[in-house]
Amino acid sequence: MAPILQGTFPSGVHRTLVTFQPHPQEFFTGQPRSLLTPLEEKIALLQTMGFDQLILLPFNRELAALTPPAFVDDILSHRLQAKVISVGMDFCFGYQRSGTADDLRTLAQAHGIATIVTPLQRIEGDRISSSAIRQALLEGDPQRARHLLGRAYRLIGSVVQGQQLGRRLGFPTANLQLPPEKFLPRRGVYAVTVQGVDALGNPLLAKGVMNIGCRPTVDGTAQTVEVHLLDWSGDLYGQTIMVDLDTFLRPEQQFASLEELTTQIQLDCTHARAHWQLLT
Repeated sequence: MAPILQGTFPSGVHRTLVTFQPHPQEFFTGQPRSLLTPLEEKIALLQTMGFDQLILLPFNRELAALTPPAFVDDILSHRLQAKVISVGMDFCFGYQRSGTADDLRTLAQAHGIATIVTPLQRIEGDRISSSAIRQALLEGDPQRARHLLGRAYRLIGSVVQGQQLGRRLGFPTANLQLPPEKFLPRRGVYAVTVQGVDALGNPLLAKGVMNIGCRPTVDGTAQTVEVHLLDWSGDLYGQTIMVDLDTFLRPEQQFASLEELTTQIQLDCTHARAHWQLLT
């Protein structure tokens, strides 16, 4: 994601990302919407990109009912006191999404607000969009998601106590507790890269194998996210770790026995190592 505002700005102008809370789709459908980038993760990313602030506009019936001129006058000019606005060329706003990017440029100009309309971004002819990223992840293609995002798709969560089945099988895992709204990719096994700090404060950077699923072999019902770190041992309980998806290894499977599951986990580790060797 490139910074929305680029160039030189007058003193007192703050680089700001404005978004809605909740997402308009969630508001109108009443159904919770999973997010590629939950709020805390978004804040951390914006800080690395040089943004000064994030503004969450409460999306409610009053805001949804604003006409395009009223949105520009009340929200952008009066409340936000915007000086420069940047939107994509497919941007829509106002009641029933009736305002276009061209409408915004015209309306904003009347308030002395400059408008930058950025072209749609494409890679190899395909448009970069959150929908395309979600589809790639649902298809078990984290490499394409990385291509579209410009970075690996990342899961950030706290390591919590699990059932310790992996430890009994000889493959101890870190059970990851994620924000409930985090969008999860296809169930299955992934080769991943893990970063963080262990319980002793030592930096962590390791390769691993992650499983997303309900563990059908042991009659699991709740979905879990578990990471086995290769060539690493230590205490991660209570720590926050970052898991970057490298490649999809296989879909979720049910095995006839724990012995078959153990054999497959070993194969997963071997396939993950082979993946990284091809990249070196």
